[in-house]
Amino acid sequence: MEYWAEIVGQPEAVQTLEAAASLDVVPAHAWLFTGPPGSGRSNLAFRFAAALIARGPDRDAVFEQVRARTHPDLGVLTTQKLLIDIKAAREIVTTAHYAPAEGRFRVIVIEDADRMPERTSNVLLKALEEPPERTVWILCAPSEADLLPTIRSRTRSLRLVTPGASEIARLLHERDGIDAAVAERAARLAQSHIGMARRLASDEDSMQRRERTIDIALGIETLGDAMRAAASLVKVAEADAAALTEEIDARERAEAMRNLGLAPGAAIPPQMRSQMRALEEDQKRRATRSLRDGIDRILTDLLSLFRDVVLTALDAGPELVNRERKAEINALAERWGAARSLTVVGAVETARERLGRGITPGLVLEALFATQSAADALPVEVAR
Repeated sequence: MEYWAEIVGQPEAVQTLEAAASLDVVPAHAWLFTGPPGSGRSNLAFRFAAALIARGPDRDAVFEQVRARTHPDLGVLTTQKLLIDIKAAREIVTTAHYAPAEGRFRVIVIEDADRMPERTSNVLLKALEEPPERTVWILCAPSEADLLPTIRSRTRSLRLVTPGASEIARLLHERDGIDAAVAERAARLAQSHIGMARRLASDEDSMQRRERTIDIALGIETLGDAMRAAASLVKVAEADAAALTEEIDARERAEAMRNLGLAPGAAIPPQMRSQMRALEEDQKRRATRSLRDGIDRILTDLLSLFRDVVLTALDAGPELVNRERKAEINALAERWGAARSLTVVGAVETARERLGRGITPGLVLEALFATQSAADALPVEVAR
């Protein structure tokens, strides 16, 4: 099972997919991978895609092409927008009818399949009802409930679990050579989100931004503090998004210039400007999504903090996620008590739901922190 070694905490899923990808087996024509954020849905999907495409023991070589999304027998549908539009779905459905160029199967991966509105889903449904003989679809979503029942009924479902923090820490230590203590802390603070754990462990700026988020939240006592905190954390998320997208944007622009036959820094001829404008529009959409994703990560970090406060107030016992902040968490639990702590946890969950509906991130954070400041405004005996 060395091929699947980077898939953490999913032994049953790996066993199922290894059997399905065997050379003497005809796999289901459509799969639905579900699991919480960070469970490795996309990583597993691309591993499975390469295993299906490969004709023999060349899986690793095929996977390198699949991971780079350059294999001719791979199609990928994803989006930088909040929703996958119907035009993109129609285009990918058209390619589903192409015969494999090199491998055993043509595989189409739809990341964030939960971002398909009903009209878009219906385009996909027609393709799933009449699947080409040598095409396999792999859909990824947080849960089965995020897709239409008609889509779910035409796929084989594979549910992933949240990997343990210890398993992720071991992967970071053994594969990436990260110090064991750093890997443990990153895996714990990332709450078993594999990608975020790797980032926290390997990028000091990311860890510092998370620490600043917690500092800001712990410093809120008044409504004025709440409004300032919201503005500060939007800036933190913007910096985080910029760090993620700037390098990608520059690489994409350089590649586009090469493809157009232009030297770096050369003026773009009028007849080519529309192509560059299209690229810039895609990059702007990615920046918007990256900002929202950054705000959601902030909310996830805050949720871990306030849940720690609830557990402490209830004397519930499990190890804290933010155990480096134990003294501050103890003080907040004493000040708020369990009832107020639960109210703030509920406010964070409401904030995440509002963010998902497209409400302006700054307003989402202001409403959240206003609730937190209200908890501090109550007399201690009431808060308890």
